[in-house]
Amino acid sequence: MAGAELRITPFAPADRAPRRDLVLAGLADRWGELDPTFNQDLDDPIAAHPGVTIVMARLDAEVVGTGALAPRADGQAEIMRMSVARRHRRMGIGEAILDHLVATASRRGVRTLVLETSTAWSDAVDFYLRRGFGITHRIEDGPDPSTFLRRDIGQP
Repeated sequence: MAGAELRITPFAPADRAPRRDLVLAGLADRWGELDPTFNQDLDDPIAAHPGVTIVMARLDAEVVGTGALAPRADGQAEIMRMSVARRHRRMGIGEAILDHLVATASRRGVRTLVLETSTAWSDAVDFYLRRGFGITHRIEDGPDPSTFLRRDIGQP
């Protein structure tokens, strides 16, 4: 990152393919081969998640990360589809994306952020725990146990 400026920018239609490729590469890093019928929301994320805010992290012109904030009921929003390109991980990019999404949620009056991640992704669980999220519960059945997290960011 030396010399390159990290910018968090709004998602634009031209970002669709780079975002899709970035998220799928992250999933492939974790799971190996991917079933092409999964993750269809990446083809049209705005239609798949009404009201979603998607951001892109860029180092100069290169897309190096992404994340999304989707509104939910009762003053909540969900953090989803966070991903950072493998060669740019552990450089603060994920933290910058998350900070941007938290600030966006706060400005919109969101009181609570929630998210779900694979329990097997202990580094992702630890990332969120270090940033003020707490585990609410886990679902252990099925091929991919999930961990659910929550962070309160505002008062009603």
